[in-house]
Amino acid sequence: MEHATGPRIAPDRLRAFGTRVLATLEVPEDDAALVADSLVQADLWGHQSHGFLRLPWYAARLRSRAMLARTSPEVLSDTGPLLLLDGRDGIGQVLAERARTTAVDRARRFGVGVVGVRNSNHFGTAMYFTRRAAADGCVSVLTTNASPAMAPWGGREKVLGTNPWSIAAPGPGGRVVAVDIANTAVARGKIYLAKNRGEPIPETWAMGPDGAPTTDAAEGVLGVILPMAGHKGYAITFLMDVLSGALTGSGVGSEVHGPYEAAARSRCGHLFLALDPAAFGDREGYEGRVEQLIAEVKGVPLAQGFDEVFYPGEVEDRAEAATLAAGGILLAEQSLGDLRGLAAETGVPFPAAVAR
Repeated sequence: MEHATGPRIAPDRLRAFGTRVLATLEVPEDDAALVADSLVQADLWGHQSHGFLRLPWYAARLRSRAMLARTSPEVLSDTGPLLLLDGRDGIGQVLAERARTTAVDRARRFGVGVVGVRNSNHFGTAMYFTRRAAADGCVSVLTTNASPAMAPWGGREKVLGTNPWSIAAPGPGGRVVAVDIANTAVARGKIYLAKNRGEPIPETWAMGPDGAPTTDAAEGVLGVILPMAGHKGYAITFLMDVLSGALTGSGVGSEVHGPYEAAARSRCGHLFLALDPAAFGDREGYEGRVEQLIAEVKGVPLAQGFDEVFYPGEVEDRAEAATLAAGGILLAEQSLGDLRGLAAETGVPFPAAVAR
């Protein structure tokens, strides 16, 4: 779990604040509540790089109309199992949720549901949507492309995004197994978070304009983020751009713009895949095999320096439980300052901290 300092704020208060802020920017209340919940959930999972620090970025994009407050996607193609939507510059979370609900519905009818989205925007944490699909009983995959952050392997100019993806699946006893990763050594939001905290970054995260590794978070934001696993991370990012951008008719590579660019159309795309385990003819057996897999990985002897083996998604569940038990979410000081500034701009009072 990522660490922050300062007062703890109750999740419900943050959700209400985010909803009201977005409503002042003409976002319909249900859509505003979805966006706010997605950001709070990222903070609860310990992924503050994708949490409430992003709300001021969204607000700036709504004001410039690079992202439209009212999301009204258009159906471009519908084969039954497969649907393609034009998001028409709507809010990324709203479009991703539409993709999720539609993909799950089609999976229940056809065994598989695939929804492509073009001309969307940043949707927060991919796991937020794949976990929802898993809770609905489907195995799901979500891909997206993003603005340039990574250089192709061997280069030093960024032309590819972090292009994150998530896979989630139903587990035993109502649990969910899930992964959500960027293909860079670290998500760009974590470098922004380090910058907000005034902290250095590991030299394995980014390189400066001269092509050399840097530990300066501010330089890392402007520079190039390194791929995970060297050339393998670069190749995965490239193919995620094919799935999310080229296949859906969205922007690719340097055509995509990020949530912190206030006035630029994003042009990002997403692909959501849902699979119904029941369509494979053995739903009960599926659940038993996932339970067996969890038991096996958690039962191995521990390596030096480790206290426990976690299955994918378990760390987030633990982090959420710990944050709720502590009474609320901690935000970085710079993030708090940005959010209080947004509160002043919109006339929405910033929530008070939880009494200790």
